[in-house]
Amino acid sequence: MSGFVVAYVGPDGRELREDLSAVAGVAFELVPPVRSFPAYRGQRNNTGLWWSATIGGHVGFESWLERDHLTLLDFDPSVVAMASQPFWLSWDQAGRRRSHAPDFFVRLVDGTGVVIDVRPATRVRPRDEAAFETTGRACAEVGWEYRLVHEPDPVVMANVRWLAGYRYPRCLRPAVAAAAPAVFAEPTPLMDGATRLGDPLASLPTVFHLLWRGRLGIDLTVPLSELSIVSAAGR
Repeated sequence: MSGFVVAYVGPDGRELREDLSAVAGVAFELVPPVRSFPAYRGQRNNTGLWWSATIGGHVGFESWLERDHLTLLDFDPSVVAMASQPFWLSWDQAGRRRSHAPDFFVRLVDGTGVVIDVRPATRVRPRDEAAFETTGRACAEVGWEYRLVHEPDPVVMANVRWLAGYRYPRCLRPAVAAAAPAVFAEPTPLMDGATRLGDPLASLPTVFHLLWRGRLGIDLTVPLSELSIVSAAGR
């Protein structure tokens, strides 16, 4: 026994409680959340559902910061699946039972499991630090990566939010997508390339969709504009 107990929702909808060592192979990226995402009048945090292009379904969030990190995970080509509030982790500490529900469980393309907690840097209190440290130690025991993430770079985040608006399959026009690699074979300003692909009002959604999917590349560390240089190199 590791001293850690994991509670999660099984395939039949019932709660399962197992020792940490017994759940290393569980596909937590596919489980339903162990907590709900309530919305009520006067609520201080913002809850909701993010439609993930990666999984073709919704993932819950409990704050705008969590939504931002879901957006970044959805944009990350190394991420193949994700779930929110995947399990309760419980352990004994100083004679008391403590529990913590991480914000996300992510599966990477190489099979690695990643447990993620999201918290503004200024709101990590000593009690939180202890819970995060313990969660990281538990993850290490079963071979999962653990991440505690804070506010992302504001410019990168603004750019990815913009591209996320074009993540939907309906934004893809096959003829434009087929022509785009040749148009952007040499690094080309965004609007110039979109114009070469046809009416920019019709071609830009596909260009943004291809940027979202990583089939075209652009520098996201500077604000996007019509002069941003787009390359067919992708990510």
